[in-house]
Amino acid sequence: MATPKFSKEILDFFKKLEKNNDRDWFSEHKPEFKALEIKAKAAYKYIYENLNTHDVVDGFKLFRIYRDVRFSKNKLPYKTHFGGSFNRKKPELRGGYYVHIQPNNESFIATGFWEPNKDDLLRIRREFEQDASEIRDIISNKKFKEVWGEFVGDELKTAPRDFDKEHPAIDLIRKKQFIFTKKYTDKDVTSDQFIDDVITSFKAIKPFFDYMSDVLTTNLNGESII
Repeated sequence: MATPKFSKEILDFFKKLEKNNDRDWFSEHKPEFKALEIKAKAAYKYIYENLNTHDVVDGFKLFRIYRDVRFSKNKLPYKTHFGGSFNRKKPELRGGYYVHIQPNNESFIATGFWEPNKDDLLRIRREFEQDASEIRDIISNKKFKEVWGEFVGDELKTAPRDFDKEHPAIDLIRKKQFIFTKKYTDKDVTSDQFIDDVITSFKAIKPFFDYMSDVLTTNLNGESII
């Protein structure tokens, strides 16, 4: 079976939607969108199936195009991108993958921990406080950095409560999210190599996921909590 791809038609549709983001226009062009959505879903499914050759992913979700405008100042009704997430099998495996397809060179993939809950965030910080050498070895690995670069995401300006602001790992401890991203141009996204590159990039994150999963399924003594 040939590798599915994200076609130029998908990006072109979203470019038109950006200029006509209203219900009348979308209603008229909905059949076109639904046909493109089917093709996009096939690409996301292919990624999901390939992730499961080296990980255990219990499902994927292609997010709906309709925006939730109830609490937003932006009242435009439709998203101008495809977004899909892939969740690892809990409780033993932690972290997730995300693929974002948007025109004008705004596409990217992301992986890591978007919103750790209060207990998980504290557990991660305590691990870094106790010994940050292993996580530093992982994220500073040359091959890893060539794919994923540096952490991105929100962080505190100073130390969290009950942590020493002079701690040598404070740069890690003050983080609120633990995310890596990789950006792509429109030309990249519509190429025959794009999906294979996504899969290869996601495979490269495994040492980080193995470490974080071990941290979040044990206590500071290394004893299992699941």
